Amino acid sequence: MVDTESLVPPEHLLRQVDAAVDFEKLYEIVEPLYSEEEGRRSIDPVVLFKIVLLQHLDGNVSLRGTLRRAQTDIAYRWFLRYTLSEELPHFSTVSYNFRHRFTSETIEAVFRWILEEAGSAGALTPAAVFIDGTHIKASANLKKKMKQEVPAAAKRYQEELLAEVNADREAHGKKPLDDEEEPPKAGGKKQDNTSKKKQARRKKAAKKQKTVTVSTTDPECGMFHKGEHERCFAYEAHTACDKSGYVLETVVTPGNVHDSVAFDDVYDKLIQSFPEVETVVADAAYKTPHICKKVFLDGRVLSTAYKRPTTMKGGHPWWSYVYDEYYDCVICPEYHILSYRTTNRDGYREYRSDPKICAQCPTRHLCTKSKSFVKTVLRHIWKGYEELADDARYTPEYKQLYSRRKETIERVFADAKEKHAMRYTVYRGLAQVSNWVRLKFAAMNLKKLARWKARKRFAPPSSTPFSYILFLINVVPCLASLPDRPFFDKLLGPRPFGTGTL
Repeated sequence: MVDTESLVPPEHLLRQVDAAVDFEKLYEIVEPLYSEEEGRRSIDPVVLFKIVLLQHLDGNVSLRGTLRRAQTDIAYRWFLRYTLSEELPHFSTVSYNFRHRFTSETIEAVFRWILEEAGSAGALTPAAVFIDGTHIKASANLKKKMKQEVPAAAKRYQEELLAEVNADREAHGKKPLDDEEEPPKAGGKKQDNTSKKKQARRKKAAKKQKTVTVSTTDPECGMFHKGEHERCFAYEAHTACDKSGYVLETVVTPGNVHDSVAFDDVYDKLIQSFPEVETVVADAAYKTPHICKKVFLDGRVLSTAYKRPTTMKGGHPWWSYVYDEYYDCVICPEYHILSYRTTNRDGYREYRSDPKICAQCPTRHLCTKSKSFVKTVLRHIWKGYEELADDARYTPEYKQLYSRRKETIERVFADAKEKHAMRYTVYRGLAQVSNWVRLKFAAMNLKKLARWKARKRFAPPSSTPFSYILFLINVVPCLASLPDRPFFDKLLGPRPFGTGTL
C-alpha cells in the first residue's frame, strides 16, 4: 500500500490549505440538508466541497476536468483523503449536489465561514474597502438574440429623492410634485403645478417601456458594451475587497446593469457584515449624488477619482460658472446672473439666464446653442456631498488609498480571470452564476489565507541579518536538503520541512 502522506511535498499549496482551516466545520453548515434516518448513504459533503474548491484553486473550467486530474494527482487524492486504489466520486454526482442540494444560503455560509477564519486570524483589514465591477462572459451566442420590451426600473431612492425635491420646491415657493405611481385623488385634481398636457406626457413617459437585447440561450444575462465596438452577453460581478485583497462581498447582476445601480446592494450587505468600514474607495463610475450622500451620511468617506464634466465641447469650462450659495444663483463667465427657476423630479435645480441679456452676449456661441437665447445650468440638491468627495480626493490620505486600487480590487479581478478561470462561465442563469462566483472568491480567500498563515508560521524570529540567513538555510530547498550539515543543525535545530528533497 502506498502512503500518500509521504509523497506530497511539505510546502505544497494543498498542505497549506488543509492546515489553514478546519474542514469539519462544513458538517455543521450542511447538517440541515441531510437526514440520518432516510435515504442511502451519501458521499461525504466535505469531499464534495473540497472537489469544488480544488476546481477553483487550480483554475479548472469544469468539474469533469478536475476529477479527471484527481485520478492521477497524488496531492489531490491526499487532500480528499482518498487512497490511490479508491474510486473517486463521479463528476455528475458533485454537479447534481451543487445544483439541487446545496442552496445559495449554503454557499453564502461557506463564503462567510472562510472570511470568519481570516478575521479571527487577524488577516482582514476592513477599515478601507475597494469596490468595483468586472464582467464575466456568459455562455450565450451573440447571434441568438431578440429585442424585448421591459419596464424601466425605478430608482431605489426615488421616494427619498421626491421628498427632498418637494421640500426644496416648497422652500422656493413652488408647489410640490405628486407621486407618479399614486392614483389621482377624488375629483381629479392634481397636486402638480404643471399643465394637464405636461402631466399626460410625463405619465406616458413613465409607463413607456425600454427596448433591450435579450439572449435566447441565457435570458438572465445582459448585453455588455465595452468601448464603442465590443459587445457580448455577460454577467457583472460587483465586488468589494480590503487592502490585503480578501473579497468581503460580491453581488452578481446582468451585464447591462451599471456599477452605480448595483452599489446599494453591495454596500448594504458589506456594512451589515463589516460595520467597522471607514473609507469606501471606488472609481468615477460611482461618483453620483446618491452614492456620495449615502456614504457620507453613514459617517464614512468616499474616496473617488475626478469625474469629467459633460459640458458643451469647445465652450466655456464648467468651473467658469460659479454658484453663489448665499443668493442661490449662478454667475456666468460674463458676470451675469442665472436665476433659480424650478427643481425637477430628478433632483436638479434649474438656473436660467435672461434671454434679453444673452441675445447681446459676445460669447454666446461658447455658452449655449439655444434658439431662445437661454442658458440653463443644472445643480443637484445633493451636490454638496459630491463636493465632500472632491475635498477628500485632494487629501493625501485618501489620495494614497485611491492609488492602491490597482494592487487591490484590480489585482483581485486579474487573478480571478488569469489564474482561476473567471473570464467566462459555463453556467447559465443568475442563481447558478452567483453561486459559482461566490465559491470562486471563497477559494481565492482560502488560498490567500493559507499562504499568509504559512508565511507567518515560518517567518524569521527576528529582523537581524544573521537570523535571516539561518532562516534561508533552513527553508530554501537546495540548502535544507544537504546530507551533511551538523553545523547548521546545531544552530537551527530540527528543520521545519523535514530532511528529504523538496
